[in-house]
Amino acid sequence: MSDKTINIGGASGFWGDSNIAAPQLLASGKLDYLVFDYLAEITMSILARAREKNADHGYALDFVTTILKQHLNTIADQGIKVISNAGGVNPEACGRAIEALVAELGLDLKVATITGDDLIDQAAALRAAHSKEMFTGESMPEKFMSINAYLGGFPVARALDKGADIVVTGRCVDSAVTLGACIHAFGWKEDDYDQLASGSLAGHIIECGAQASGGLFTDWQETGPWENIGYPIAEVSADGSFVVFKPDGTGGLVDHRTVAEQLIYEIGDPQAYILPDVVCDFSGVIIEDIGKDRAKVSGTKGLQPTDTCKVSATYRDGFRIGQYVSIRGIDAKGKAQKTADAVVKRTNSMLEKLGAPGYTEISIEILGAEAGYGPHSRIDNPREVILKLAAKHPSADALMLMLRELTSSGTSMSPGTSGMGGNRPKPSPVVRLFSMLVPKESVTAVLHFGGESEVIPWASGEKLDLSTIDRPVIADEPAPSEPTVDVPLIAIAHGRSGDKGNDSNIGIIARKPEYYHIIRRELTAGKVKDYFDYLMDGGLERFDLPGINSVNFLMHDSLGGGGIASLRNDPQAKAYAQILLDIPIAVPKSLAEKLYV
Repeated sequence: MSDKTINIGGASGFWGDSNIAAPQLLASGKLDYLVFDYLAEITMSILARAREKNADHGYALDFVTTILKQHLNTIADQGIKVISNAGGVNPEACGRAIEALVAELGLDLKVATITGDDLIDQAAALRAAHSKEMFTGESMPEKFMSINAYLGGFPVARALDKGADIVVTGRCVDSAVTLGACIHAFGWKEDDYDQLASGSLAGHIIECGAQASGGLFTDWQETGPWENIGYPIAEVSADGSFVVFKPDGTGGLVDHRTVAEQLIYEIGDPQAYILPDVVCDFSGVIIEDIGKDRAKVSGTKGLQPTDTCKVSATYRDGFRIGQYVSIRGIDAKGKAQKTADAVVKRTNSMLEKLGAPGYTEISIEILGAEAGYGPHSRIDNPREVILKLAAKHPSADALMLMLRELTSSGTSMSPGTSGMGGNRPKPSPVVRLFSMLVPKESVTAVLHFGGESEVIPWASGEKLDLSTIDRPVIADEPAPSEPTVDVPLIAIAHGRSGDKGNDSNIGIIARKPEYYHIIRRELTAGKVKDYFDYLMDGGLERFDLPGINSVNFLMHDSLGGGGIASLRNDPQAKAYAQILLDIPIAVPKSLAEKLYV
């Protein structure tokens, strides 16, 4: 195996990430590739609306007008390859804009674009095939805003093989921009499953911006300054193992804990993490500290890819609105609740008199009274709260009615009501996600480069049989014979949570290997489900990742629709791990005396 390595910098975790990433990564002088991930499912619908208004739009405009315009000379000088899914629903227009910029700057850079993910023209065929929502089994809605398949890393690799300096894709899996660079650099083949899974994990680790380098870390006090937090770089080896680090002199932190938290972010079954090019098994991954702000990742395994491709579609389902009002003084919580109840009753009565239907969904959360903790709240008498009142309705006018009546509470309801002036919201479309599986032969990736187009075939795949996966066998240790005391879970663990559509996950990682058996014994699936019962409409699964001494909980139907289809203050489960880390668990008294809580 070659001792060659490549350095890949992750400069964007979402459309709108910080502008500090690209310049600090370029200033490190250590990059071979600079990758940008822009596309969440809902982002596709936003870009689709932009393309409806202007045929030359539908991509992340600022990727070209801000990032590349400012840094393309430096990128060219350093010989760095750029890969991004900034193409959104119009990668060819994005590619043309980049080519125009390259010409304007007088540079000699070649641009490739990858299309084939946009299946909006196949809506009728998908409906005729009786395609169902892959999680709920629901039938397809009548009209979609966007329909996009997830492409993989091989089209990116092919573009680099042909000499592209900048590669722009439409919808691809987030990790594909990194995996494509690895395939190109090391010549990995379609059946090099372990390497493909490892390269995909490298992409997963750096795809969310600074989350791997101290962002959102449980022990946030240790992460240094955030104003110049370092963005991650993956130094990948030919065998697929990689080292995560950040530019010198930047804030944040990289160690086995920050990388482990990112590993378990937004995953379900860690032994069946399905991507277009490979099925990944993260259960045996090992993360080691090998120096200051350097963590080595190895042990990823891979399986043959599936014969289907995940497709994410979005569609409109009415409108929604939400407003925040601050209320202060004695019994602020009670005043907020009475205000919300009055506004809801008043507006429902008005709609009834008009012969209009009522609100399809209403959400009331009293922030400051630990609304997110539900029955686990410990605050009874806050003196300052934020009332969040949100609703959905088929008519935007009905939502403006609620907004007006909530605004009127400032002169007709609770004393101590206030709010930031000139900040009134407007109704916005409810955009729902519809995910489905389609045969890969229905999706054709096409590379456009040098005036020619080339179809990039899929690797052969097969249906994944979960029953054939060898699950970790972990011996349960007996309960301690000595007395126990309750401590918050955070005393022996850290964690990270995230969303996948309307599902969420919480990964809990033992602070020390010897705590792992305590976590497994105390955090049963039943106990965690009961703890989050107030947020969940579906079931819960627990999975083991013994390589990093972790358990992962997959919580179904737990986000009120997820994304911008949800009315919740936390529609992406960003705080779920923090809530769970406060759950009391029993530990031996002798251990509790040594813990800092």
